[in-house]
Amino acid sequence: MSRLSCLATLASLGTFLLPVQALADCSDPQTTRDMRHCAALDYERADAELNKTYKAAQRSMRSLDQDLPNDLKGANESLLQAQRAWIPFRDAACATEGFQFRGGTLEPLMVLTCKTHLTRRRSAQLEELIEPN
Repeated sequence: MSRLSCLATLASLGTFLLPVQALADCSDPQTTRDMRHCAALDYERADAELNKTYKAAQRSMRSLDQDLPNDLKGANESLLQAQRAWIPFRDAACATEGFQFRGGTLEPLMVLTCKTHLTRRRSAQLEELIEPN
């Protein structure tokens, strides 16, 4: 391995070895790398919120099923099918948005931003299914 390729390999590995705090100031990210990092963190938060909201919606659907005759049950199963269909939709829709920047450094940022946006919208949709306490 040449010295130049060895240095390039070490430089690329160094990106993954930096502590999280050194990666980006998400209040004002300046580089594409920092923007992608911040977008990934934003998506992780949106996804965690979606999971929490989905579980609450599941509880509500199970509660609805309990109050229905056996031949009318299916609210929880319907929710599960809808969520399983929504995930590939989200991924495909966001991949499509990413094509505007295909092969460029902004493509992953656009995909993450889209996934965050659609995930938050899905959380809002699921919140509408949750029965008030």
